[in-house]
Amino acid sequence: MDVELYVYDLSKGLARMYSQPLTGTQIDAIYHTSLVLNGVEYFFGQGIQIANPGSTHHGQPMERVHMGKTELPNEVIEEYLGSLAAIYTPESYDLFLHNCNNFTQDFAMFLVGRSIPEHIRNLPRTFLDTPFGQMMKPQIEQALRGITQGSGPGTVPGSSVQPSPPPPSISGPSSAASWPSTAPHQAPATVRNVSSLSQLEGELAAASTSCAVIFFTSATCPPCKMVYPTYDELAEVAGDRARLIKVDISTAYDVSMKYGVRATPTFMTFLKGQKLDEWSGANPGQLSGNVRMLLEMAHPAHPHRQLRLPSLQRSISNLVMYKKVPPLDKLVQKLPTSFTETASVAAIIDFVKQRHSTSNTNTPAADIRVPDLHAFANTLQSNYTTLPSESHFAVVDLVRLLFLDPRASGYFAEEPQHQTLLTILSPLSTDNLSNCPYNLRIVALQLVCNLFSTPLYPDQLTSATSPLRETCLRLAINSLLDSHSNLRVVAASFAYNLAAFNHNSRFDGKPDALSEEDQVELTASLLEAMSREDQSVEALHGLLFALGLFIYEAPLDGALIDLCRAMGVADTIQAKFQVPAVQKEPLLKEIGGELFGKGL
Repeated sequence: MDVELYVYDLSKGLARMYSQPLTGTQIDAIYHTSLVLNGVEYFFGQGIQIANPGSTHHGQPMERVHMGKTELPNEVIEEYLGSLAAIYTPESYDLFLHNCNNFTQDFAMFLVGRSIPEHIRNLPRTFLDTPFGQMMKPQIEQALRGITQGSGPGTVPGSSVQPSPPPPSISGPSSAASWPSTAPHQAPATVRNVSSLSQLEGELAAASTSCAVIFFTSATCPPCKMVYPTYDELAEVAGDRARLIKVDISTAYDVSMKYGVRATPTFMTFLKGQKLDEWSGANPGQLSGNVRMLLEMAHPAHPHRQLRLPSLQRSISNLVMYKKVPPLDKLVQKLPTSFTETASVAAIIDFVKQRHSTSNTNTPAADIRVPDLHAFANTLQSNYTTLPSESHFAVVDLVRLLFLDPRASGYFAEEPQHQTLLTILSPLSTDNLSNCPYNLRIVALQLVCNLFSTPLYPDQLTSATSPLRETCLRLAINSLLDSHSNLRVVAASFAYNLAAFNHNSRFDGKPDALSEEDQVELTASLLEAMSREDQSVEALHGLLFALGLFIYEAPLDGALIDLCRAMGVADTIQAKFQVPAVQKEPLLKEIGGELFGKGL
């Protein structure tokens, strides 16, 4: 199915006209996006909604972008949308932090593995980085909420036409439908209401390493109610970075006496346990500006953001996959006949041939029936270690090809099936690899790179309790230090995929996906491999990119930065400029000159 991105301008051209004089930054549009596939337009407003393409209240799109084709079957798309419904709820909508473009980005990456245009994804940050944007955020959110979220679930304003039939179980009786949540909704951070001095002191103590705001109000204060919505929104924006507290001094007399509050609304801010500021009055703009300034002081932007690092200052969407299909008949000939004639194995071989045969290019891969994967998994676990060692390469390569189908990789990502992969990979993850053939190790690394083709595996590859994580890390780290350049290239590819997953989590303001210990071990191996690399530009590129992703916005007082300083990484990279075979690698200047030259 073709996947098309619809791009709308919510400002109707006003952003282009007035953004430069108001913000000092040229903003061409306020973007709303949706994805169209199979004759249905999918977008986020009042939950996840559907409509006829171009029939919503936004009118006709200003631009249509062909994103590619998806071979995913309807039931897989349906299941994924069901999981997104728990995240993209009507209550979770935020014009700047959790909007239609975030939904479109997630959906597009799932369908075609391609990101929506960067200038659309980065628009909120571009606007909020301006003083005017910070000041006007609450007013703009309020003004545009009716436009962005429409009139509510179940209707699409301005259209009474029924959409083309979507996949069966996600269709609705009207021209817009919201999918019910399939998981508990996690409420955003909220204002903390306290009613006594002891409660307040407990809240302030909990914020002693960050910051806090106290809103002194009373039940008989009409101006206070004017800023309640702004204060609630700021609490959501701040999340766990600050505590926004509300005290009704008409009942909490001990609080009003200690803090000497004589009028409402009154606000006080605290930074690292010390009082910072106090002001009175119902001014949403002043409140928003002061709270945002407090957040910046408590959580200053990482200095790496001030560097010119275009390769790193973005979410990474292009991961390394190994999709090349070898001559399948020759591959099967390397397997024992007793193994290939097993019914479960024969079915898998036939499936892989059908899926990848050039004679079936007109048949969508999703239409080819998946054989009994459970039977194949059992056969593989029972027979792999007893097969002749020279046939192991062909078995692993067959599994690599099988995992290119998301239905197969998704099945093996389930917890009970981990043992199948461990049966194959565990012998290759030991420190003594002298008896492990080079070709087997390289195809095993290609297989673990392909695990990133499904969103179900990365969490397992970074979980501290997952045996799959430990096995894959050992395989990658040992291979990074190998003498074979091609092996180092593929190992660097896997390290890059891990680093990109970890970087995206950090870039989105979430905790690192990988533990600091794992990051240190991988980074040390990358640095050692890079110090030895003086022939392959491809290997050096992967090593530099993975290294940069691990280091970008890492804590300046953390173990990763200390390791880089101790190992003299800046000098190591600078030395590569003197090696003719690799000195033209563009990342040398960006990672070496900017990140390690100025950022440490």
